[in-house]
Amino acid sequence: MTVLQRSAAKTNDGCVIRARLRRFLPLAVVVLAMVAVFATGAHRHVSLETLVQHRMTIDAFIRAHSITAVAVYMAIYIVAVALSLPGALILTVTGGILFGVAIGGTAAVISATIGATIIFTVAKGACGESLVRRAGPLACKLADGFKADAFSYLLFLRLVPAFPFFLVNLVPALVGVKLPTFVAATLIGVIPATVAFSFLGSGLDSVIAAQEGIYRACLGAGRTDCQIQFNIGMIATPRLLASLATLGMIALIPVLVKRLRARSARSRPAALS
Repeated sequence: MTVLQRSAAKTNDGCVIRARLRRFLPLAVVVLAMVAVFATGAHRHVSLETLVQHRMTIDAFIRAHSITAVAVYMAIYIVAVALSLPGALILTVTGGILFGVAIGGTAAVISATIGATIIFTVAKGACGESLVRRAGPLACKLADGFKADAFSYLLFLRLVPAFPFFLVNLVPALVGVKLPTFVAATLIGVIPATVAFSFLGSGLDSVIAAQEGIYRACLGAGRTDCQIQFNIGMIATPRLLASLATLGMIALIPVLVKRLRARSARSRPAALS
């Protein structure tokens, strides 16, 4: 091998390494951030107990700096979704409690979409369709089927609360769904549940106030086992979940129609012959 060839090989190796770094560095940053958050226990502060403990301070800050308060809320929401942290439902309810349905719901929808898009882009850049191709022909076939009706499938997954939000962010990235399709389906799909939970949150002020009184009385008595008694079932009622599931099934109607038309088109030549 000549000196020129060795130089070209080294240059090519350097380009490959830099390309891999560009692909995997964002993913490494996200993973390290997730580890740091869980290791420090910062994710535990995303709770209604934290809201009750600091309600007076938070309300005072909102009155003095309303726009900044919404921006801080959105930043926390985006980070939580981008790092796949638990608590998106609590954050949505909190937005309704603090800002009302219009502002809280809108901020939650935008934040959820941005956070989901961030982790989708990171996963798509790091793995993309290469992981599916390595998984074999069956995985490729499933991926092709998903991509063919990506918007309807994604809308279904977003509307039905049975599917974890973080998982729905990752799967489309691995099967090669296009970014505009992902963003559109996510933005539309999160609206019903987000608005519903924000609306319910806006009506929980009396419940929160009662819990705050009990909590502070407990602390005043010198007890160390004081907790906020709040059942998430008060918000995520079976009727609400059933309504969202129904919307999800409606989202699949275009897929079913498309499949029926394709089957009819295939059977027509056979019938004519």
